[in-house]
Amino acid sequence: MSFIVFAGLFFPIVIFGLSVYLFRICNKNLKLLVAFSGAFLLSLTFNELIPHIFSGEVASCPHTHTDDHSSHPHMHINIISIFILIGFFIQLILEYLTKGVEHGHVHSKCPEHGVHEEDAVSGISYIPVMIGLCLHSFIEAMPLAKGFALPSLQNQLLVGIVIHNIPLSVVLMSLFLQNRLSKRKSVILLLVFALSGPLGVVSADLLGGYIIQDIDKFFKLSMAVVVGIFLHISTTILFEADEGHSFNIKKLGIIVVGVLLAMIHF
Repeated sequence: MSFIVFAGLFFPIVIFGLSVYLFRICNKNLKLLVAFSGAFLLSLTFNELIPHIFSGEVASCPHTHTDDHSSHPHMHINIISIFILIGFFIQLILEYLTKGVEHGHVHSKCPEHGVHEEDAVSGISYIPVMIGLCLHSFIEAMPLAKGFALPSLQNQLLVGIVIHNIPLSVVLMSLFLQNRLSKRKSVILLLVFALSGPLGVVSADLLGGYIIQDIDKFFKLSMAVVVGIFLHISTTILFEADEGHSFNIKKLGIIVVGVLLAMIHF
């Protein structure tokens, strides 16, 4: 695992998570940030990730006889589609643990410091949320393993994960505050969450290097799972962008900017 990948997965979570102790983001501004991340993920998924994992299927198929040639590409494409659905339903299951925290579901008003007494009680327990978010972070970071052959796509994925993790880390630390956890325990849990992504990369390195024979297929299938996860998260975020289904020009502008920025190659 390169230092850039580790830094991208670890430091933004720590920095923006700890920023909650310095200032609080209003619920309205947090929703804008979450909407931006959802739009970025959706655009990244359709413009970069999906075209790459479905491309080159004919070329990547093993050499076969002429009469078998037409069946193999469809078989590979169908497998990738199934793994996209698997990723979608994995995220659906994880949301039973996270209670939608990754969508910005935390009730936060705008105190200047700390949390007001009436805001301190939350109906969400932090333990299942931590388990769900760590599993989520572990899985989505797996395609960043260094053995895979598409560094440009990995750079795009890393940027998407970083943008997604920024509001997520703020929401997570806000949840810790609402559960009245001590600062020490909150920081330890934040570090555990920040390390779950790099742990996913290391696990993928071990699987790809020592267990899985076809590294290209492993990359495509793991990326397909991430695509399914991103599709679920991004569409849910955008569907929930306006709770009253009212037109919001500021939120629309943020979404458009997120979509366009994801089209830039890094």
